[in-house]
Amino acid sequence: MEQSIVGYHIDDEDHWVAELTCGHFQHVRHNPPLVSRPWVLTDAGRTSMLGYKLECKKCDVTAAKD
Repeated sequence: MEQSIVGYHIDDEDHWVAELTCGHFQHVRHNPPLVSRPWVLTDAGRTSMLGYKLECKKCDVTAAKD
């Protein structure tokens, strides 16, 4: 199920995590060539992606909020 990004935080390993409208969290790493998300590297980039929808696999299995 697609859910919008409403905020971000950094986890214990210094990786960016998106906070979704559903209450779940999802890592948003820039790890080329596997994952290309250069927008996660800057404040402006992250801000520009607020409202962007990510596929939330936790919603698909009705997991509890993070």
